[in-house]
Amino acid sequence: MDQLSRQLGDLALGAIPTLILFIVLVLGYRFILYRPMMKTRAERRERTAGALEKSSLAIAQADVRSQEYEAKLRAARGEIFRGREQRIQQLNAERESAVATARLAAQQRVQTAQSALAAQSADARKQIEASASQLAAQVIAAVLPAAAAENAQ
Repeated sequence: MDQLSRQLGDLALGAIPTLILFIVLVLGYRFILYRPMMKTRAERRERTAGALEKSSLAIAQADVRSQEYEAKLRAARGEIFRGREQRIQQLNAERESAVATARLAAQQRVQTAQSALAAQSADARKQIEASASQLAAQVIAAVLPAAAAENAQ
């Protein structure tokens, strides 16, 4: 057993430089390769998955902005339609006013023309009545000499 423990001691003593070399190698690996590799991996994740997260966040913000834009657009359209309706109502009121004014003016002209026509008609009757006795005398004179001439034959 003594020999076995000495062999184990010699093996352990021979393993110390290997162990030290292994620890140096692990530490070198850690500082030289592992950290830069993890850094590169984190950058890759930032560029891929992080970019996807950022893009989904940007899409959500764009959706919110587009909804705000649509709401503002609807409000602006409503305002335009209200303004248009007001202008249409104003134009209709102005048209109705112009039609009423034209109708009143036309009625006044009709009344003026009717009174002028009635006056002309009255003047024409007076002239006819005044000349009726002269016409009757001329008709009698024209008819009687022809009737007297027929009786004479």
